[in-house]
Amino acid sequence: MPGIHHVELWVTDSDVSNGDWAWLLRRLGFALDSEWSDGQSWSASGSYVTLANSPNLTTKVHDRRRVGMNHLAFKAGQRSNVDAIMIEAPDHGWRPLYHDRFPHAGGNDHYAGWLENDAGFKAEVVAENW
Repeated sequence: MPGIHHVELWVTDSDVSNGDWAWLLRRLGFALDSEWSDGQSWSASGSYVTLANSPNLTTKVHDRRRVGMNHLAFKAGQRSNVDAIMIEAPDHGWRPLYHDRFPHAGGNDHYAGWLENDAGFKAEVVAENW
């Protein structure tokens, strides 16, 4: 069956402990499933996201423009939820991206907001059925 089973992000210790991902995942309806000294797993709708400390740190910043993952896009429900997340995000370690084109930076038929944290990870929150 199609779909994502899980995504695991290698992060620095501060990314796991500072709570920017925890806030965003919780805000999107994910629940903390498990936590250990080097990571956490968050689940929603049969999928999960794991944040684990990288065993091979060469830098403390993720460069989404290099080969590898550019960003994660999450279903955020109604437009009002996307709007609220974008307003609240700066208080939780996330910077809005493309704010001058919000909420249609992805085109007129796409209602979404883009965020970036201090570690360089980018997340997209997408309105459904708007």
